[in-house]
Formats: sequence, C-alpha cells, structure tokens
Amino acid sequence: MATVLICRRFPRLSRVTTFSTTAKCQAESGSSKSKQKKEENPETADTRTEPAAKIRLLNPLDYRVLYNPSAYAKSRAASQQHAAGNSGQALGDTFTSPGTAQVRHTFGTASSQALPPLRNALPKPESKPLLEQTVSARLSAAQTKEEAENGKTETHDSKEDPRVFQKGRPEYRSLSCDKFEPIETLPLEEADSILHSVAVCKGSQSPGTITGYFHKLSRLPVEQHAVLVSEPRFNTLCRCAVKNIGLFSTSDLIDILKACVRLVVPPTHPLLNACENEFCRRVWDMNLDQLLLVADCWRCLERSVPSYLSILFSYANMHWKDLTLPQFVQLVYIIGEGRRSPADLTQKVESTILKYLESFTLEEVGAICLGLFKSLSGVSDHVMRKIADRVSLQMEDMSTYALVNVLKMLRYARMDHLPLLKELGKVIPTRIPTINIQGIMHITLTCSSLHYFDEGVMAAVALSLPSKVTYCRSKDAAKFLWSFGCLDYEPPNEEEFYSSLIEQMHRKLHEFGKFPEHLLTGLLGLAFVKRFPEELIDYALRDEFVQKTRGSKYELKKDLFTLSKSVEIECPSYQGSRLPLQLYQEITEMVLNFAEQEIYVRPEIVEAASLLESMLGGPEYVKNHMILPHTRSSDLEVHLAMDGHPIPFNLKDTIADKKLRDIGVSLTDDLMTQLIKGRSNSQSPVEVENEARTPGRERGEEARTPRAGDRAALSGGALIAGARLQVEPKSGCGFEAPPTLTLNRQPRGVKLAIQVSNRNHYCYCSKRLLGLHCLKRRQLQQLGYVVVELPFWEWFPLLKRTRLEKLSYLHYKVFDPALLSRAG
Repeated sequence: MATVLICRRFPRLSRVTTFSTTAKCQAESGSSKSKQKKEENPETADTRTEPAAKIRLLNPLDYRVLYNPSAYAKSRAASQQHAAGNSGQALGDTFTSPGTAQVRHTFGTASSQALPPLRNALPKPESKPLLEQTVSARLSAAQTKEEAENGKTETHDSKEDPRVFQKGRPEYRSLSCDKFEPIETLPLEEADSILHSVAVCKGSQSPGTITGYFHKLSRLPVEQHAVLVSEPRFNTLCRCAVKNIGLFSTSDLIDILKACVRLVVPPTHPLLNACENEFCRRVWDMNLDQLLLVADCWRCLERSVPSYLSILFSYANMHWKDLTLPQFVQLVYIIGEGRRSPADLTQKVESTILKYLESFTLEEVGAICLGLFKSLSGVSDHVMRKIADRVSLQMEDMSTYALVNVLKMLRYARMDHLPLLKELGKVIPTRIPTINIQGIMHITLTCSSLHYFDEGVMAAVALSLPSKVTYCRSKDAAKFLWSFGCLDYEPPNEEEFYSSLIEQMHRKLHEFGKFPEHLLTGLLGLAFVKRFPEELIDYALRDEFVQKTRGSKYELKKDLFTLSKSVEIECPSYQGSRLPLQLYQEITEMVLNFAEQEIYVRPEIVEAASLLESMLGGPEYVKNHMILPHTRSSDLEVHLAMDGHPIPFNLKDTIADKKLRDIGVSLTDDLMTQLIKGRSNSQSPVEVENEARTPGRERGEEARTPRAGDRAALSGGALIAGARLQVEPKSGCGFEAPPTLTLNRQPRGVKLAIQVSNRNHYCYCSKRLLGLHCLKRRQLQQLGYVVVELPFWEWFPLLKRTRLEKLSYLHYKVFDPALLSRAG
C-alpha cells in the first residue's frame, strides 16, 4: 500500500471563504508529465519554465506506481488469473498491481453545515495580491531536482498504452510495429564499420545493401540512437536511400521505415518525407496488412500523414468485405490516432462492430471505443448499448484501462446504461488506489457528465486523490472540481480533498493562459459547493485573462458571467477584479435571447404560467423570466402579501399585453398622444395604467378573476379575494427595469420563485439536485426569495390530467401556509 506523508493539514476551508496562500511553494517539475498527452484534444501542458504560484503542496514522498505497462492496471491478482484463462480476455494482460488496499463501500454523508456570515466570507485583498506576487516567480529548479530525487512519476505512456490490445493475438505482429521487440544488439565496432563503408562508397550501394545497413544500425543500444541520428555518415546513408527511393521493393521500404521507428528518427526528417510520398504512390499495389503496418509506423514516429490515411481509408472502403477481425480493430485504432473519422465508413464500422462483438477480446472492445472517441465518431445508441451490455457482464475481467476507454465513449454518446453504471460502482472503488490520475479523472468525469451519482465511487476517488494530486494537469484538477461540484458531493475528507486541489490549481496557474477554460471549469465546480478561492477568482476576472478566453475554442462568456455574478451575490465583501459592465450587458442579452427562444416556450413552463395567471387574476400577478440570468434557467415569479393575497407587480408586461388584447380601453386624445409620443410629463406610469383600467373596469376585473369553473374547484378565500385586490404601486414602478440583485431588499410580503424542474436538473434516476441548481436556489434564498418547486415527477404527469386538477395542485403549492411562515 502506498504510504503518504502529509506535510501539513490545512485549517478548515469553509464553504464561503477565501483560499489565500501565505507561503511560497516550489513549482512542479514538468519532466514527469511531458510525455502525458491529452486523449481528447491536443492540449498537452507546456512544461517550459514559466511563472507559477508557489504553494507548499501535499508531498507523497513514498508514493510509487509499480504497475506496467498500462496506466490503469487491474487491482486484483485473482481476477487476473481468471482472465488469463478466459478466451474473452486479451493475452498478456496480467499486470501486477501494488498493494491490496481496500476502500470501504459505505460512507457517511457529509453533514450540512451553516454558512458563516457573508460579511466575513472574503477579507479584503492585500495592496498587492499574493497571487500576483507568486505568479511572477519562475519555476524552481530545486523543485525539479527534488521531484526527480523522489522518483515522483506515474507509469503512463499515452503512445504505448492504447496499443496493449495488439498483444492479444499473433495476427497483430504483421499489422503493427513493436519497437520493444527483443533483438540482438549490434556491437559498436560493427556499426562504425558500416558507417565507414557508407562514407567510402558514397551512395553506390544497392538498395538491398542500404536496407541491410538500416536494419543493422537499428539494433544499436538505445543510448546510441541519438548519437547515430546526428552522425554525418548516417545522414549520407539517408541521402543515398532518398536518391534510390523508387528502386526499393515495398518490403525493403517498410523495413527502412521500421528501422527509423527504432532509431527514433525525427518526424520531419527528409528521409521520412521521401518515404511518405513513395508509400502514397504505391498504396494501390500494397495489401491491407502492409498498409496498416505502415500507418502504425507513422503513428510510432508521431508523424502526421493525412494524405496517406485518406488513401488508406479509401482502400479499406473498397475492400471492406475482406477485413479480418484484427485488421478491423487495427484500422479503428489508426482512425482514432489520426483524430479524423471518414464519414463514408461510419455505417460499415457500426455493422462490423456488431458482427464481431462477441468475438472481440475485452482489450479490443476498449481499443475500439478509444478509437471512436478520439476520432469523434458518432455511433448509434443501438451499437453503444450493445457494447455496454457486454461490458456490464464482464467488467470484473476487464482491465481498468480498457474499461476507462469504454466509459469515455459512453460519455461521448450520452448513454445512460444503468446496468453498466451499477456494475461500475461494484468493481471500480477498490481499483481506484492503483489507477493513474488521468484514468481516475475520466471515471469521475463520466459519472458527472451522465449525472450519475455513486457515493462509493466518488468517496473512493476523494480518499485517493490528495496523495496523487501533484500528478494532476490543470485539466485534471479542473475536471475533478467540476465533477464533485456538478454532483453536489462533498466527501468525508472534504477539507483535505478541496485544499489539495485548490493548491494544485495555484501551481498550474501558468497553464491557464493556454487553456483558460480549465480555470473557469474548476472555479465553477467550487462555486457549486460554496467555495470561492478569492485569489484565483481575482485572476480569472482580470481583463488580461478575460481577453485570453476570447481566443479559446470554447464559448466562455457564460462561464465568466456565472462566476462573477455568483461572487457578487454570495461574497459581498469581495473587492477583487470584476467583469466590465459592457460585458455583463452583452452576456445578459445573449442569455435572455436564448431563453426567449428555447426556455420560456417549453410546454411545461407555458402551461404553468398560463394556469397561474388564470388562478391569480391575470398576467400582472405572474412573471415568466430569469430572476438570475447567470444560472441559465427560468422562474415563475409570484408575490404574496403577508396575509396570503397575491400582489400585482408585473405591470410592464401587463400594459404590453393589454395593448394587444381588446379589453374595452377608451382611446382618448390624451392617451393616443401618450402612445404616439410617450407619456406626458404630468402623469406617472401608474396614472397611465389607471386611466387604461377605468373605462372598462368591470370587464377588466372579470379578466383578472378566475373563471367560475376554476373558482369552484379551488378552496380558500385568500385566492378569490386576492384576484380582485387593487394594490397601487409607488409612482414610477410601472416601467422599471428588473430590480438589481441586492441582499437587503425587503419585499412587501413574500416573493416566490417557482421552479418548473425537469430531469436535467437532477442526478440520473434520483431526486438529488445538481450543483448548478443548488447554487441557483441558494442564491435566490439569499436574495429574499422563497423557492417553490414543481418537481418533474409531480408536474409532468399532471400535464396529461384535467385543468381543474392542475389548478388544484398549483393552488396547493402557491398558498402553502408554510411559505409565509418561512418568509416571516
């Protein structure tokens, strides 16, 4: 079991508090992560020496990852032995995992704790923020040395781990290039003799001799490869090969390419340019095994060859019926590594997956899912469900690396496969301590993306993470924070968990300039669970950082909006950077325009609003809008007096509505003048409204009073009396813009924020509210609103019932006496 030495324990970080670093820390060495590349996007972190926050970090000195070669090894020797004899399991997948650490399946739910007073939530920043001072520091060379001495590396090779499936069948030997295949080492003397011969003959050797030279030189000890590639006589040999490139047989040319793989020839080398052009010319004279082998060599050399791959895919399309199972899996792997999905192969790929599904090894299933995921290949729900069906039945025998690849595709396909997710909760918690940090991140992100909450999985992740947090890229730390916040879960070790991740966010500050989306992702996840690290927020809202977000491939304006407004409401003492007013207005307009087109018009919301208007007396008693636009969901706002009577407040919408409906308004000369030129200086908006009401008072009252049938179905005098109640607002209220968000507004009674929820507001198959909606309701309450929910499991079935049943339900919800007592 890994031993973890904790340098110090942080004092409790309250849910609404600052996270201020007070000591310089050493910046993390990039050496241990320079080989870890993203699988989703080419966002490999820049490990050059750059400014970074210096924070004393949890330092797992004795932590080692011993499994090999996969980053996600199996956690139990017993299941490995069982898998070794199982024809459905990839051969060679008998990796040894360290220790026998077990994670308990039962965890106590974190108790709800009261918020500290908001005025104490965020102290004023110092004259020069500490983060600004520490960001300017260079990454410490001493830290690099210390980490090297401590051996703080995780065994994860993003190039080799996806190739583990190739060890499962002998057929892959002819389709792939194994640069680790044991070979007899070439003596240095013989290598020198070959190079001497090259220099003497000056390119007069035959193609066969040149091929033999490359093959022999590739057998030099690994430590001699870099020296050889920079040797002038080797360059002479390469020029000789380029000169005679058309004279080589195809098999000889492939041997030269494989020798280049072993020697790690740079991907831009002139010899490789010549080889690519020649292979593109010969494609139609080669067989599929050769084509796939050459494509595999290009992958090993990390050379982008879009033209070659395009021709390969065309060839495969023409010979699809001849594809064997190993050829198909290797082709999907190549498609994934090329990050491009040929549209004309989509249907054929799906049909072939179904054809061979029961014959694939579990590693091959994982490889196919990874290939589809990397190439962003859409797959039908039917095919994805079939894959998930098989995995859910054999998950115990599946390597964690292959399982993580299936989860990636499940997430991409938005597939809510409950049997697989339930089995994941049984299998994965005990494996978590042995899994690479990126694998843990993908498991966690799958759960949050599918809105699936399993406390056993999440608690196991939280317990394991602090000791591994130094291996997190900026993306990993951000996704962990987002996932836990999205599911609104605070684990038993919440302070240690959140403190370690916030520290890592500080340490990775230099990466956020390149990937600004990661900082906002992490900060929003923290905001969901009422945590606001002031210095990081101040950095994220600075003009310089906001400008960087404009260059991101993601739309980050709404994330900035949500973060900034949340800080404004929940942290009134915050005095750091804020978004400019113009940007606020721009984003608000964008959000409201979207809401008018996509949210306000949803049938369940329209029905509720219409019935509430009928029940309460008219549109002036109900407003369908976003009270908090930054939370991106609508509210039905209703005001009640303390005696339970509804109060008309939506005067602006009411006037607009009355202009469109014939309710018997007399068009006097004075009123026409106001409509054409604007209201006269002598009249207030209320007087205009009253003038419009007076001539048709009886009809107007009738319009605001519930229909006779509705009244008969509803009980309670407050409702009927309230429907006729005339409440005169103060002068000027009729045309006011929505009130600004302040904590000290005192409503005339009770302000209800009615939530018409849907399934996307909750965790999958549960009544556990998601983090964003917890944040919204918390902020509504802080602004003086009483939140009333029409939960989807109650309201949606009622939509098919009679009007009177729906009115009765709404009456019960709105006129609940407990609402007034809570407001009082």
